[in-house]
Amino acid sequence: MKIAVLNGSPKGEVSVTMQYVHFLEQRFPEAEFKFFDVALKIKKLEKDDKAFQEIISGIGAADAVLWAFPLYFLVVCSQYKRFIELIFEKNATPVFRGKPAACVTTSINFFDYTAHNYINAVCDDLQMNYFGSYSAEMNDLLKTKERQRLKKFGELFIKAIKEGTPAIRNNKPLVAPEVVFEAEKITPVETEGKKVLIVVDNLTENPNLQKMVERLQQTFSPTAELVQLKDVDIKGGCLGCIQCGFDNVCVYEGKDGFSDFLNTKIKTADIIFIAGAIHDRYLSSLWKCFFDRSFFNGHTPFLKDKQIGFVISGPFNQIYNLREIFEASMGVQQAGIAGFVSDDLGSSAEINIALQSMASRSVAQSKLGYISPPTFYQVAGNKLFRDAIWGRLRPVFQADHRYYKEHGMYNFPQKHYKWRIINSILVLLTKIPAVRREFIKRIKVEMIKPCANALKKTE
Repeated sequence: MKIAVLNGSPKGEVSVTMQYVHFLEQRFPEAEFKFFDVALKIKKLEKDDKAFQEIISGIGAADAVLWAFPLYFLVVCSQYKRFIELIFEKNATPVFRGKPAACVTTSINFFDYTAHNYINAVCDDLQMNYFGSYSAEMNDLLKTKERQRLKKFGELFIKAIKEGTPAIRNNKPLVAPEVVFEAEKITPVETEGKKVLIVVDNLTENPNLQKMVERLQQTFSPTAELVQLKDVDIKGGCLGCIQCGFDNVCVYEGKDGFSDFLNTKIKTADIIFIAGAIHDRYLSSLWKCFFDRSFFNGHTPFLKDKQIGFVISGPFNQIYNLREIFEASMGVQQAGIAGFVSDDLGSSAEINIALQSMASRSVAQSKLGYISPPTFYQVAGNKLFRDAIWGRLRPVFQADHRYYKEHGMYNFPQKHYKWRIINSILVLLTKIPAVRREFIKRIKVEMIKPCANALKKTE
């Protein structure tokens, strides 16, 4: 039995993820694991068709495929994303059809499921027989219980390969929108001193996207600034070196223009629109590169208090996972969401209305400084990062630690001494039957008492 391992780490073999795959390789000697460093070698694979075809041939000769990668900004890294794009661009999809597939990822479990959903959907599009995913916390390999769990996953995957177990398809084929967008009457939206920036990967590749972006740009008075990522000097994707963790300085600093672009354009804007076309189940790999490279800011909210809108061409409303990725990203960034507008939401007239509405909303929210209250995305994400940065990741992400300390993000519940004392007393008292009955009787009224004083306040 041969298993093709598609290594999605830009670090190649020197990758935590690969150690988990090697664990499976050692535990299942009856299977031959063939490794392909597709993320590490992506530039060569883009230019060298022979090298690309060698990998495709290796996949064709395998009995199954294992997608193995670290999480980068809720999905795969841009280099891995680009490899997936090449599969479709170079018509290499037939070799994947019908093959059993699974994925193994490593992370701190921050939105790992969105990455798994993405790979699952890609496998469905490739008509593969997707078995399932395994999410490992980076240190799980050091724990006996987790090694046993990983072994069981491997046993089940090997069994599924041998028996040809059919998979449940979780994603329907995407249907491209048929509407041809045409701009209609524009009602100018005064920016009221707010800086509006529209960032698109490449306008020339998609007529609908180009027309929607131009329409949005002209809606604002004065006209919004437009930047295309293809014109930004970006030498490559994130390397996963973590050098930026010390002082928020990227290893590419001084070698390309990305950091300057983010600092002088993105961080100085009040309202930002992200525009792009759907490529497989995400935006383009260039957009993914933008998000990955912004990681030199660490786990700090560099988009904090900005209003973010999305203009997308393609079947966006058929890919709920992508919407969740964007909503989660902006929530953790503590940014406002002005809206999502795509050319699959309806007629050209409806798209015009949506663009107009999103423009107006972005300025109104920015003027008031309105950011939606935190939801699970932000609350859970902040707590996950808080604990990780306070704990074992602090030596690596020292810049994060300084930021978290300065901005009061180390809000551990055990620091609330008043409530620790009150809670301890109440727990003891409610062990007395009479007190417990009275407690239950009064609890609903007591819960709303604090609101009474708040309702009297005028601010």
